[in-house]
Amino acid sequence: MTAAAIPRPGATEYAPFLETYVSKVPDGDLLQLLEQQRRDTQQLLAGLSDVKALHRYAPGKWSIKQVVGHIADSERVFCHRALRFARGDVAPLPGFDENAWMPAARFDARPLGDLAAELDAVRRATLALLRTFDADALARRGTANNKEISVRALAYVIAGHERHHVGILRERYLA
Repeated sequence: MTAAAIPRPGATEYAPFLETYVSKVPDGDLLQLLEQQRRDTQQLLAGLSDVKALHRYAPGKWSIKQVVGHIADSERVFCHRALRFARGDVAPLPGFDENAWMPAARFDARPLGDLAAELDAVRRATLALLRTFDADALARRGTANNKEISVRALAYVIAGHERHHVGILRERYLA
């Protein structure tokens, strides 16, 4: 089996709260979807100014820049987990608190173009990594944030997480 046919994970392969993301991923070739997301998100961000990218749709919500940075940070974490588990590492991995990370990230101080380029590089690296996994690697599981998850579930979480946040950008920030 090649990674081009990453099967949809079963419900027992990830924590129930991750269904929010997995359920957003349509059927089809996951790697093609991830590539299409990369292109679509880059196109969406290319049309925004740095001033517009500081917009928050409500008090206390992240800016567009912060959402973009969060997507990149989260994808890195999910890929790190996938790499470790695919390689047979059984050491439990900690969770991460995206809200605690946000102040230190200082995304609002960076140009949106730089954040978009970083997100693009992260997604390209994700695709390169996922393409190396065979059926055995995709089926391996590990523990992250005190929950068991499979490598293929992590791939679907990556796609669904971006889809979730880009949907919010379109509906609440850019409507």
